[in-house]
Amino acid sequence: MNKRALRADILLLITAGLWGFGFVAQSAGMDYVGPFTFNAVRFPLGTLSLVPLILFFKTRGILSTPHNTGHLAQVRMTLIAGTILFVAVMFQQIGMIFTTVGNAGFITGFYVVLTPVFGIFIGKKTGLPTWIGMVFAFIGLYFIFAAGNVSSINPGDLIILISASFWAVHILVIDHLVQKIDPLVLSAGQFAWCGAFSILAAFVLEPFVVNWARPLAAYIAEDFTAQQWTPFPTLLALVGSGGFLSHPVSGAVIPILYGGIASVGIAYTLQVVAQKDAPPAHATIILCLEGCFAAVGGILLRNEKPGSFTLLGFGFMLVAMFVTQWDVIGRKNHNL
Repeated sequence: MNKRALRADILLLITAGLWGFGFVAQSAGMDYVGPFTFNAVRFPLGTLSLVPLILFFKTRGILSTPHNTGHLAQVRMTLIAGTILFVAVMFQQIGMIFTTVGNAGFITGFYVVLTPVFGIFIGKKTGLPTWIGMVFAFIGLYFIFAAGNVSSINPGDLIILISASFWAVHILVIDHLVQKIDPLVLSAGQFAWCGAFSILAAFVLEPFVVNWARPLAAYIAEDFTAQQWTPFPTLLALVGSGGFLSHPVSGAVIPILYGGIASVGIAYTLQVVAQKDAPPAHATIILCLEGCFAAVGGILLRNEKPGSFTLLGFGFMLVAMFVTQWDVIGRKNHNL
């Protein structure tokens, strides 16, 4: 392996780690603010963090947006991607109210298996590895959901599963749109739209989420912190009055900064840089480790204690991701 490929692999491993520990930030942030408020701050930060990279590439003339793609078309494409992204992160963030960081990481990774399956409906071909991976994934989901007791499935896990389906749709949409617009411009635009929708939802929907979540939290017999959430209008008022730092909600600063800057801006930049030199097989294998980092982060930073059934489920899910991507991993023209 040459030095450039080795450096790329290291950058991809850092990227997977940043994304995996991003689940920890998402969970920790909701100790203080609601799901929509968290995203309402996180995604505008993510958008701003990509602006310097876009300007850097633009000044060097290496943005790849075709000349025949006008500004209105770019706005429309980022709106489509941003809308799907908003739905995916909405379900993911709400699901994480009730489930663990590790569960959220590995169940979200189910999109790796779902993407080629959904692709069949738009004319994309898939092979035997997809269906073998699907079998492993369903076995893994069974162990994660049941955790030794089929009658006590966590509703949060099911909500995260819905999120995974939208992540799969998002991947297919992005795969189509990047042929028409630069990936960085598309990412910044979709993050901006997602942030705008999250701000609107923080004002309108979050109070209803609190009332809906309380009985659901009682059903799964876990502590529920929604009564401690600082509403988004109050958060803005605290920032405007200068009382933010003396308020308990200031504890959300680090998780939100991590979620917006580290797991979005920094991680995406590293991915773009790394995948120029990394063989697709390397990228596939390394980025599938995101769920592993999420589980480790949950254990170390959120004091989660997954049981043997859950760990077994994590193992099956990881195998499912690898098997589904075997067509990429096994290509002879990509040296491992």
